[in-house]
Amino acid sequence: VTPYQMDVTDFILGDMTESLLQRCDYHARKAEVARWNASHALLKRGIAFSPVKFGISFTLTHLNQAGALVQIYTDGSVLINHGGTEMGQGLFQKLTQVAARSLGAQQAVIRASATDTSKVPNTSATAASSGADLNGMAVQAACDTLIGRLKDHVAAQHGVKPEEIAFAEGQVTAPGLVLTWQEVIASAYEARISLSATGFYKTPEIAWDRIKGAGRPFLYFAYGAAVTEVVIDTLTGENRILRCDILHDCGASLNPALDIGQIEGGFVQGAGWLTTEELVWDASGQLKTHAPSTYKIPACSDRPEVFNVDLWPGRNAQKTIYRSKAVGEPPFMHGISAFLALSNAVAACGPHYPDLQAPATSEEVFNAMARARGSAS
Repeated sequence: VTPYQMDVTDFILGDMTESLLQRCDYHARKAEVARWNASHALLKRGIAFSPVKFGISFTLTHLNQAGALVQIYTDGSVLINHGGTEMGQGLFQKLTQVAARSLGAQQAVIRASATDTSKVPNTSATAASSGADLNGMAVQAACDTLIGRLKDHVAAQHGVKPEEIAFAEGQVTAPGLVLTWQEVIASAYEARISLSATGFYKTPEIAWDRIKGAGRPFLYFAYGAAVTEVVIDTLTGENRILRCDILHDCGASLNPALDIGQIEGGFVQGAGWLTTEELVWDASGQLKTHAPSTYKIPACSDRPEVFNVDLWPGRNAQKTIYRSKAVGEPPFMHGISAFLALSNAVAACGPHYPDLQAPATSEEVFNAMARARGSAS
């Protein structure tokens, strides 16, 4: 039970932890780090494990809704519009996959148009890692309406039962019947069947009292675990991430390639948050780290030299889009393991508690080493 009185019914982190620690050989590597630190004075290494349990849904309950418009044209092409914004995370790719699977059409005939409130009104923000969850279900709902109409049409035209008809990979089949997707669409148009439908989805089972801080604000949790190994230069505080192993729960992933990319990017961003991104104000309260020229964000060269990311083989216990799970923000928290690994490395510099503070910049790592030695002023 969480502190806000929500029952946790889908907890899998224990099994994930055991699997990750075994596959990355954590205990042997931890012993090797200790041996290294005992025999090296200038370079100290650290290793750390951190778990993630991340609730998925808007805590402002009314935002957990989405709409979609799906239109089929006489040549069999499909246009989808929904409330999600594509910002490089692969949302449109995932939702064209959802439409292709729901309609039984080939993905090549489906495209997504840019979010437009003249087509889908009152859209919620593409935030809280909810883009695919909300809009995917709305697209599926619209596609289900269209498939229902098309099955009724084929059944009436060819004397078969609607439940005997299957749409898959651009073909429509029933006992003694094989048609192409394009043939069925052309026939439906000529029969004056509506080829446009809207879909709507609202997240079920959530309720949140913001005043009391109690209720069920999340439909489910996304889980993950990370082990990160680092090295620090004891003369300067400079550091590097040597290796990172991540096992993350995406449910039944809609697109594993996209999800792994999101996990990799989330980790690097999270590591930057806790190790390089320092906000500095001057005496008058003016922010001095206001641009890339003064604010150190992680770059491609800051990624781990060895970077192993695997997806947990499972399905979402909740009825999300094809039992997938959100994957935007949860991997960001894996960056905590990089901070903890730095703390572990600094602790090897002396007998005292180093009290490493975030962000663990090179300067902060240097000062923490002094605290570990007991020589800090």
